[in-house]
Amino acid sequence: MSSRPSDPPDISEWRPALIAKKVAFDVARAAVKNLSESGAHFVRHEEFSSLASATPADWARFAENWDDLKLDTFMADGGTYRYRRYDQFDIDVESSQLTLLPHRPYRQETTVNQLNGGVDRLYESLTEKFLGEPLLRNVLMELAGLFSDVDGARRWNVKVTPIRIIAAQDQVGQPTPEGRHSDGGTFITSLMIGRKNVTGGESSVYTEDGDCLVTTILSEPGDILLNDDRRLLHEVTPLHPENNDEPGYRDVLVIAFTSL
Repeated sequence: MSSRPSDPPDISEWRPALIAKKVAFDVARAAVKNLSESGAHFVRHEEFSSLASATPADWARFAENWDDLKLDTFMADGGTYRYRRYDQFDIDVESSQLTLLPHRPYRQETTVNQLNGGVDRLYESLTEKFLGEPLLRNVLMELAGLFSDVDGARRWNVKVTPIRIIAAQDQVGQPTPEGRHSDGGTFITSLMIGRKNVTGGESSVYTEDGDCLVTTILSEPGDILLNDDRRLLHEVTPLHPENNDEPGYRDVLVIAFTSL
């Protein structure tokens, strides 16, 4: 007597996970393609959230860290509009190892940063809360994987700098006070965390000949602009408060990847 065939497996509960994996794969493939060709790529927040396995609640929790940044006292223009912290990591893509390095000064030479370069800038380190945020690891590891697929490098030095730019009635906020520039690494990324009561802040990426490849306003948590820092330049337009009765701000996470 033949046995009754078993019921087919119910795959309905797998479908959301399968769709998410497909979206993440497509996002990564598009990023690698554009970075390999033009050197610049913009990823909308919905797509990058899929890649980094981030929910709106994750972004909101992560954003709390920007309320604990410290005034940047190394601004050669005398500006008091920038707040930040800073640390470095090493990433080994093969082993998925993320290693926090000893805290050290941030330095760019004047050939890269004519405004603030040429000096050791010692900023406050990232807080334990920031370092313990699962979303931070997800973001860094996913980006390292993308850049490895473009460049071929498997180990990276990663400079992580959360930045808040303040704009008020009596103070223009300058996200890139040094003007159009590169940062001296292999790839540079600007990840939107949040913005409130500001206008401006348009991000653009250019070739060295001045051709504009990407222009966009990072507006939603998870919007991210990626570019090859070896062959492209970037800048962001000034910020002004939308309502002059109160200050506004633009919070981003700037991440610089240098191949090792």
